[in-house]
Amino acid sequence: MEVARMLETTSVGSFPKPDYLQKARTAFSTNKITHEQLVELELQATREIIALQEEIGIDILVHGEMERGDMTTYFAEKLEGMGISDLVRSYGNRYYRKPIVAGALKRPIPMTVEMYKYSQSLTKKPVKGMLTGPYTMCDWSFNTHYDTRRDVVLAFARLLHDEVKDLENAGARYIQIDEPAISTRPEELEIAIEAMGIVTAGIKAMTISHICYGDFKTIYPRILDLPVDQLDLEFANSGYSNLDVFKTPKFTKKIAYGVLDIHSHRIESVDEIVSGIKKGLSVFDAELMMIDPDCGLKTRTMEESAAKLRNMVAAVKIVKSELGL
Repeated sequence: MEVARMLETTSVGSFPKPDYLQKARTAFSTNKITHEQLVELELQATREIIALQEEIGIDILVHGEMERGDMTTYFAEKLEGMGISDLVRSYGNRYYRKPIVAGALKRPIPMTVEMYKYSQSLTKKPVKGMLTGPYTMCDWSFNTHYDTRRDVVLAFARLLHDEVKDLENAGARYIQIDEPAISTRPEELEIAIEAMGIVTAGIKAMTISHICYGDFKTIYPRILDLPVDQLDLEFANSGYSNLDVFKTPKFTKKIAYGVLDIHSHRIESVDEIVSGIKKGLSVFDAELMMIDPDCGLKTRTMEESAAKLRNMVAAVKIVKSELGL
């Protein structure tokens, strides 16, 4: 690997939506603005997120998911065979409308490609293609159509494979298939692995899967068999205590290593992040590591997100300098 590409920085996916966009989404839901007006504001917010990451110095960018509400509902609204429930609680005081698999799943048109192409047109740095994985789509949906959960997961996998192919054909060099639900049901890990094999079959772009806030002890080392190039995992929220899980056997995949606790308003200091990265380097090979937040930043303010990312980039520069990279 090129030295310059070691310890590259990135983000997991979502950024906080600016106030003007949150107000616009509310206005659109009550028919006070048109869909075209909402889309223009989503694109404006996307331009701001791309510019922010470039100004901070992030290496591999995300588009910020300004057009998405919930990471499953967004896709459910675009797929045939799905409906949406009333509000259900996800965690804390957060609620979302849970998708319902009510018929045979079909993808009428690509769901993420136009926003990927628009985001990539704004920068010379690579922007990730971003979608929710088949296991999480199943686990976070009600099912009233398919006989088994495996049937649902594999149906999602087949149509998401087409989405990934379309992203690759559009030029995406990095494609992230988020699977945060995997670590919560270790008894179904085999289904998730089978499904991801369908999603990524024949794909030459670098594939990534973000998994977070679960009991990694129950899925490691079997999770190394998930057919993606990189696993994106959280470490800061646990105070890096979960690093011990990955010491034996040796971690063999590329890893995006989370150093910012996105559930905390506190801005981690540069020294604190440097220490966290060095803890990771005691377990993972530097040439296999990227550095990023624990998870998406949408629960933080824009000011908190920017401050956390600035300190992350500063910390990486210090570590790379010390390593002679």
